Amino acid sequence: MNNLSKRKAALILFLAGFFVAPLCASNLDTVGVTLLREVTTNVDGTGIFVAQPEAGYDQVTNWEVSPVAISRPIGFLTFISSNGSTTNFPNSLSSESGHADSVAGNFYGMPDGVATNVAHVDNYDADYFYGSIITSPTPPNINDPVVNQSFIFTESDDSHATVSDEQAIDSAYDDYAAQFNTLFVSGAGNGGVVNPPATCYNGIGVGVSDGSSSYGPTIDNGRCKPDIIAPDGATSFSTPFVAGAAAVLMQAGLRGDGGSDTNSAADIRTVKALLLNGAIKPPGWTNFPPEPLDTNYGAGVLNVFNSYEQLAGGKHGYVVSATVPSGNAHPPTGDTGTISVLNGWDFNTNTSDIFDDAINHYYFNVTNTSDNATFTATATLVWNRQQSQTNINNLDLFLYNCANSNLVACSTSLVDNVEQIFVPQLPQGRYDLQVWKAGGIPDLTIVSSSEIYALAWEFFSVPLNIAPSGTNAVLTWPVYPAGFVAESTTNLISPIVWSTNNLPPPVFTNNQNCILLGATNEDEFFRLYQP
Repeated sequence: MNNLSKRKAALILFLAGFFVAPLCASNLDTVGVTLLREVTTNVDGTGIFVAQPEAGYDQVTNWEVSPVAISRPIGFLTFISSNGSTTNFPNSLSSESGHADSVAGNFYGMPDGVATNVAHVDNYDADYFYGSIITSPTPPNINDPVVNQSFIFTESDDSHATVSDEQAIDSAYDDYAAQFNTLFVSGAGNGGVVNPPATCYNGIGVGVSDGSSSYGPTIDNGRCKPDIIAPDGATSFSTPFVAGAAAVLMQAGLRGDGGSDTNSAADIRTVKALLLNGAIKPPGWTNFPPEPLDTNYGAGVLNVFNSYEQLAGGKHGYVVSATVPSGNAHPPTGDTGTISVLNGWDFNTNTSDIFDDAINHYYFNVTNTSDNATFTATATLVWNRQQSQTNINNLDLFLYNCANSNLVACSTSLVDNVEQIFVPQLPQGRYDLQVWKAGGIPDLTIVSSSEIYALAWEFFSVPLNIAPSGTNAVLTWPVYPAGFVAESTTNLISPIVWSTNNLPPPVFTNNQNCILLGATNEDEFFRLYQP
């Protein structure tokens, strides 16, 4: 370990204390796990190897997960530090950490973790993990495609890591992720500015749903972090929800739920794009262009069911690729081809040259049987900072109305390697979703002529239907996308008071949410609402 690594390794601190309240079923409901388990079979992380580096808390060196605490057999975890490795527990390397147990419980613990059937867990001492693996001159492949990191780096006086510290940490993680296709899911911190390693480009930084956690932009160049939020009281314990969801999507992709191109489906860029695109926007969510995400909430609240449904929509390539002279306008091309699904993904390459910008065009006919319906559109573009690079290629995301070539929305950050478009009231019509890449000379204005990217999208309009059922009535609406609740009121006289108080919870059947309205129900008006 070189001197820089030694100094950085000594800066590892926990995000939170040892213990938290037990995982509630409502958290699994919130992040979409409960619904996903109802509509799919055995999507539980089967076959995915994962890692959980843990650091000591308040100068205590304990960092191990107890298999007993998460109802796992001895041998399910391998404990690894500078002093060796073992599958035995207890052992001489360290001892049980309540913090590590709680993180593991949300990640893969039985019975209430997100990814309850992962193949194996490598439980690392975080000092060793960073110093001997991430920053090694010849880093080894740990063969764990998902790594949960519920710790942060700060200075020895607990102040925020400096710009140079952050950049060095981010580069080490980004290089490892690009080389080995490893997704690092890291907690942002519990107050103040977002901390590394959650600031790395190629990973996912996680905050807490109530907005109390650390926030962006990053101190180095103003990037949007965290990327996504999840429930629980501190980012130590919201982070493993996202790591578990990543393992679940990787398993689903590898077994073919997203189509035959399983390698693309399980790539960390695709998994990240799907997780961010499936997130539900909380109250107060906003972004200020060119920022692609909210500085507190990222893309929104994790919902792995929505992400899975977009994965299941399948991989669909662009309709046409075109170039324009660098800096010129790039309206729709007029091609008549159409992407066949309104929720899906792609994993593709965009190639520009020294004179031209390059645009991959995805055309959609956004319509349904209701003439007055409007749609919600979300699209997320993700690419990596390439190995051994300081900068990133400049990719942008645009949405055009094909009828008049008007620009509807765009995401054009110069510093982020994520772009996202969110349009909550999109009229029906034909639209051109564009993945744009800047042209120029490699090593001067761009990193390389070609860039691999992942793109996820959804266009939806959720109908609420009511129909008689004997002397009663039934309210129904589609189970996808998740995140909507039914509300009712007795009249539409201002001020209108909408409420869920007079409605029983919905029952899931035949891919529909169903509420039976009794004959004595006095409410006459109903709506769907996304809190």
